[in-house]
Amino acid sequence: MNSKKISVRDLCYIGIFTAIIAACAQISIPMPAGVPMTLQTFAIPLAGVILGTKRGTYSALAYVLLGAIGVPVFANFTGGLGIVIGVTGGFILSFPFMALAAGVGASKNNKLCLWVGLVVGAVVNYICGMFYFVVAMPSNWATAFTACVLPFLPTAVVKIVLVALLGKRIKNSLIKSGVLI
Repeated sequence: MNSKKISVRDLCYIGIFTAIIAACAQISIPMPAGVPMTLQTFAIPLAGVILGTKRGTYSALAYVLLGAIGVPVFANFTGGLGIVIGVTGGFILSFPFMALAAGVGASKNNKLCLWVGLVVGAVVNYICGMFYFVVAMPSNWATAFTACVLPFLPTAVVKIVLVALLGKRIKNSLIKSGVLI
């Protein structure tokens, strides 16, 4: 991929993964503190691993921008700037960084780098989410950790493991079949 230009093919990949992220956002389990458990945080790093750093990050950014302008792509078919600046806004705004970290880790062709990239992305997601939660609620850091991180840690581990195990395999299969270039 040319580092300066984005081709029509790149836009198609970005659009397809943006749609995958939006679909995964609808697989949602409501939680008591108002931060739902969704599969967005599975699809976002998967985009970084499969599409690469640039296209994966653009895919996550397109998802965030679509939601911010009101397209109902966020969890439970919500959208709008109010969601982005609300309780879950920190999580949403960190999605491009999450895809970036996963893409950088995957680009090194080293399993340890991939794992580090996925964990760094998840940590950035949680820190941004907690920060916004503290500001939007208003709340303290202990409450934010209890509401925004603790209940999600087991599923975060599962998602990271699945992305690490499946991401490169899916990418290689797509490359081998000629779908992904």
